[in-house]
Parts: sequence; C-alpha cells; structure tokens
Amino acid sequence: MGDKVMDEQRIPVGISACLTGEEVRYNGGHKRSRYCLEVLGERFAFEAFCPELEAGLGVPREPIRMVGLEGEEPRVVGTRDPELDVSERLSTVSREFIARHRHLRGFILMKGSPSCGLERVKVYRPDNGMPSHSDAGAFVRELRRHFPELPLEEEARMNDAVLRENFITRVYAYDDWKRHLEVAPSYHELLQFHSRQKYLLMAHDVEAYRELGRYLADASKQPLEASLAHYLERFMTSLAKPATRKTHTNALMHVFGYLKRAVDGETKQDLLTAIDDYRQGHVHLAVPIRLLSHYLKRHGSDYIRAQTYLNPHPYELGLRNTI
Repeated sequence: MGDKVMDEQRIPVGISACLTGEEVRYNGGHKRSRYCLEVLGERFAFEAFCPELEAGLGVPREPIRMVGLEGEEPRVVGTRDPELDVSERLSTVSREFIARHRHLRGFILMKGSPSCGLERVKVYRPDNGMPSHSDAGAFVRELRRHFPELPLEEEARMNDAVLRENFITRVYAYDDWKRHLEVAPSYHELLQFHSRQKYLLMAHDVEAYRELGRYLADASKQPLEASLAHYLERFMTSLAKPATRKTHTNALMHVFGYLKRAVDGETKQDLLTAIDDYRQGHVHLAVPIRLLSHYLKRHGSDYIRAQTYLNPHPYELGLRNTI
C-alpha cells in the first residue's frame, strides 16, 4: 500500500473543529493538531464539528462554562453573564449532529472544553462560583447518551502511547462491525466477527471474552437486533479498557499455542523468549507480534491468521512500536 490512502478507503471520524485549524474558539483561535491532520489524516476522513458555533454563539464569543452541583446535570452558561444559558441549544445541535453522523467510527475531542471535553471538565457551583466537581462536556454527554458505542478520545490524551493505540484499535474494530454487521446483519456474520476479534478482546478484557463466547452459544434464540445490540455494547465497552503487558502476554501465549506443535524446539524457545522479553518490558509489543506473525504465515491455520489481534490497525502507523 502506498503512503496515501485513497479517499474512499479512509475511515470517517469526527473531530472538534478547532483541532483541524478552524478558527472557531471563543477567542477566534484554533488548536490545530499536527498528529491528527498529518498522520491520522492519511487514514481517517475527518468530519469537523464545533457544537458552540453550531449553537449560534459566534466567533469571537463570551466564554461558557458548566455550572451545577454534583449529581445534577450541569447547565452551560456564560462565564461573565450567567443569564446566557445555552444548555438546550447545545443539546439540540448535538443530537442533530448525531442523527446525521451515525456513519462515524470515532470522535477526537478538545480537552477542557465545556462542550467537547471528554472528562475532568470543571463544573462550578451556582451559589459562589467555586469549582464543585468535574464532568464531561455537553456534547460528549449527548454522544454517550445517544451513540454509546462510538469510540471517543481527547487529542491531548493521545500523547500517551497506550491511549493512542487503544483509541485507534477501537476505531478499526468498530469499522469492521459497521462494514460487516450493519451491511448484512445475521447470526452468521456475528459469529464470524467474534471469531476474528477473539484474541483482541482477550487482550483487553478476558472476562468479556469468556462472557461473550457463552452468550453467542445461545444468541440465536434471541431476536437478532437484541443480540447485535447486546454484543456491540459489551464488545466496545471492553475494548475501551486499555490492554496491559500482563493481558497482552496472556493473548500472545494463546496465539503461540497454535504454533507449539508446528515449529522446532529452537524456534519455540525464540518465540517464548520474545514474549517474555515483552512481559518484562524489555521490548515493545511489535517484537513478539512480528515473530509470531512470521511463523503463523507458514504454519498457522486460517483461523489464527485471521485474528485482528495480529494486525488491528495499519502497520505503517507504528502504534505497537511504542507500547
């Protein structure tokens, strides 16, 4: 594959408009993300959205913030003029955006924003204006309410290699679901999806791996729509748990099990050494994965070679060279 991915092959992903360089922030500025545009832009077809601009607040505009008490749905009001309450407007434009964008595979958000912040956005007390607690931004709350399976991440958090790899893994897994289960929903396609995602799921949440395996044994007794909804919710929630060296090592050893009778003793020891070097933190995940993949091409079954765990996102992104 060449460096430039064809437009029709890029995955549709939403992004806070300020991260694309659009001057839509309250002060007329932007927060252009080079990583998103210059690296991920090769693979993702970004669709920009600014809830505050869409709600008619204009640029420049009075800053807004969230106000409320813990346990309550915060209101979104003007920082200088608390009479400016844009809560309903933000909720409406957010729901309208979601209704038009069910095709998205993920959304990259702006840290700290009262509309787009993923977490730890300050909520202020209505009586004295002091910080009360933290919450997600108004747009993010609507995404979680009406589009809960959509992978979400803040651009700033993707400086963390583990969180970056986790988000992009989720985007590609959800893309797999959209391209197969939404196009041709059936119990057969659901079983095929689970079959190729099994070890990726194991690396993130071994209990979900076992639970969903048991669930699928009887899923055909349930209405198809209900089975798909249950599986997708549990699968995407489980993938949102970042895998650790311990859980990756468990998955790697299961993959190794498909080779141990097919390779000689010296090769077997090389593979086990690579896995243990990874477990101890001496090498990155790419090292045992590449070695296992090399031998699986020659000795592995179609089933194990089809595992998305071996290649959950484009190799060229180098995501497993840093975790």
